[in-house]
Amino acid sequence: MGKLTRRAVIAGALAVPFAARAQDWPSGQMKFIVPFPAGGTLDAIARLVQQGLQQRLGTTIIIENRAGAAGSIGAAAVAKSPPDGRTWLFVFDTHATNPVMQPSLPYDSETDLDPVMLVGTAPNILACQPSRPYQTLAELIAGSKAKSGGFTFASAGTGSLGHLTMLQLGKRSGAKWEHVAYKGAAPAVNDAIGGHVDMIIAATTVLNSQIESKMLRPLAQTGATRHPTLPDVPTLVESGFPDLDATPWWGLYAPARTPKAMIERFNADMAAALKEESVSQKIKAMGLTIVASDPAYMRSFYTKQAQIWGQVVRENGLKAEGG
Repeated sequence: MGKLTRRAVIAGALAVPFAARAQDWPSGQMKFIVPFPAGGTLDAIARLVQQGLQQRLGTTIIIENRAGAAGSIGAAAVAKSPPDGRTWLFVFDTHATNPVMQPSLPYDSETDLDPVMLVGTAPNILACQPSRPYQTLAELIAGSKAKSGGFTFASAGTGSLGHLTMLQLGKRSGAKWEHVAYKGAAPAVNDAIGGHVDMIIAATTVLNSQIESKMLRPLAQTGATRHPTLPDVPTLVESGFPDLDATPWWGLYAPARTPKAMIERFNADMAAALKEESVSQKIKAMGLTIVASDPAYMRSFYTKQAQIWGQVVRENGLKAEGG
């Protein structure tokens, strides 16, 4: 018999708990419903944790993109799914404003979905094409006031946190700008780089690579403190707007009445998959801060976000297209 190496012993020890724990998980394929197109941040996170979760749960995970209506189409599909541990939902910050933006939603997030985890957060970045003359937020605001008709700004869609933040910033600063809504961040980025809009607001997870390559110039960020990947970019808070701490977030839900023990198990395995070094390094490089909260924190976090930004939606009389 060959001599066991230390690496082999460790690998065997790690495999045993995975196999033993997997026996307790429901058999059959499991689905991650990503309610936005492939290629976005939610989709990327799902694919990064896919392998680690499959190992821990002993099952095959299918990632299904059900895009449309700011994430509500995918959310509705999960809300109607059996609470058997085979269907899980990733959500973006629009999940908290959809109930106000779309009053006729076919589900109630509070009663038809069970929170599992706040996966992570990342600030939005306000950026422009480098050819634009403004170098700071103050110059941008002054320029918008001086230009007839003001400036245009792109966001991932009506009711997104980026859109709502710009509405609030405009009111507080007196800036003049017009919203150009896109069906996702990718086309918005393309038009910002091409100069078809004056500026864009999107998360670090979307803009960091364009900023690093000097294709876009960052002017401000929306977190309470400066993000580690953009230490030289001031926040809106320190720029004189203390109540504009607006942080995009990513969360995880299950169909309502999914057994508590199953949610707790999935939460623990998801947290472990997120914290694997190869996964966490890629997620952090995207500009996302991993939170990996427990279900109770996700519930209270969602309630607060829905209250704050739902009120902004109401104040501005916003409705989803066709809503």
